[in-house]
Amino acid sequence: MKIPPEITYRGVEKSNAIESLIHEKIAKLERACDHINSCHIVIEKEQDRPRDRSPYRVRLDITVPPSHELAAESTMHNQSRYVELDTVVRDAFDKAWRQLRDLSKQQHEFDQGRDNS
Repeated sequence: MKIPPEITYRGVEKSNAIESLIHEKIAKLERACDHINSCHIVIEKEQDRPRDRSPYRVRLDITVPPSHELAAESTMHNQSRYVELDTVVRDAFDKAWRQLRDLSKQQHEFDQGRDNS
């Protein structure tokens, strides 16, 4: 990654466990796409006792050359029980990973098409 990842916490205590999980997931994203420019992660607690989801929201904003901007977000809506922060983090990163995988595939196919022209 050209720019070190930026992690913002809002209303959530920073913990070593969450930091480690985030860095593990960032490494997985970099394996899916080795030319990520930047990644901004926001972890926030929106409310204390929501009825239909986790109180946490995790959002990733990722830039990939030449001019792609990807966003992935998780709030774990419509859950019948309380969802822990690590589960919401994993869900957001899984969504981002799928987007990066698809983008990398499209870029590879485009490059293949140009090479065959």
